[in-house]
Amino acid sequence: MVGKIIKQISNDYTVKVDNNLYVCKARGKFRNLCITPLVGDNVEIDEKNNYILNILERKNELVRPSISNIDQAVIVTSVKIPDFSSNLLDKLLNIIEFNNIKPIICFTKLDLLNTDELKYIEVIQKYYKKIGYEVYNNADSSLKEIFKNKITVFAGQSGAGKSSLLNRLDSNLNLEIGEVSIALGRGRHTTRHTELIEVLGGLIADTPGFSALDFKDMKNTDIRDNFIEFNYYKSACEYKDCMHVNETKCGVKENVKNKNILKSRYDNYLKFIEKR
Repeated sequence: MVGKIIKQISNDYTVKVDNNLYVCKARGKFRNLCITPLVGDNVEIDEKNNYILNILERKNELVRPSISNIDQAVIVTSVKIPDFSSNLLDKLLNIIEFNNIKPIICFTKLDLLNTDELKYIEVIQKYYKKIGYEVYNNADSSLKEIFKNKITVFAGQSGAGKSSLLNRLDSNLNLEIGEVSIALGRGRHTTRHTELIEVLGGLIADTPGFSALDFKDMKNTDIRDNFIEFNYYKSACEYKDCMHVNETKCGVKENVKNKNILKSRYDNYLKFIEKR
């Protein structure tokens, strides 16, 4: 029988086959193959002995959160407590783009901002929309329309408001919400396992919060190419393989100066490739 893993707790995998649920263990052969079943995997199971026999080919996967076959990722981005981090947002966008997953940005906690802070965030939102991203606020009613027939992962640092947003989308979920530490500027990890939940006609993953990311399996050229607006201006670069750092006659650097490219985006790009 073939089904989808919808939940993992420790070594127990809940597999949904049609309307039936089976709690299965993974066969030992997966350790030898250096592969671990993930939530989102389509798998073949032995329903009598409750074993996962085979993992079907994945179209994509993420390590943190650990999930596969994702259609889209909603990056839940707090603007206050914890404060807005362009560095974390750009990391997430870059990694998600690299994994061929559609990124969607959702800003939360705008009600906590003063007038000047709100104007700044509105400029940031306008820019990300301009370069092609879907951008929402957590109070937007149209947000409910994006989940039908999709597997969606919610990503973002702890305390950004992922569980609160899911509860707002579906009041029957009653997901636990943690307090945010004022001293640390981050929330407690209220979600301790990865699970696909049926919401709004699709499957949504509520995953453990995280703020530490790396660019696993990505080269500097991958990071460059997944800053999507850089590709609009690279034709003006003198060199075809321009890295937009020390080169002269660089179309990207010129458009940072002309404010066509958000400076924080370019600064984050430099930080990402310099740390590797």
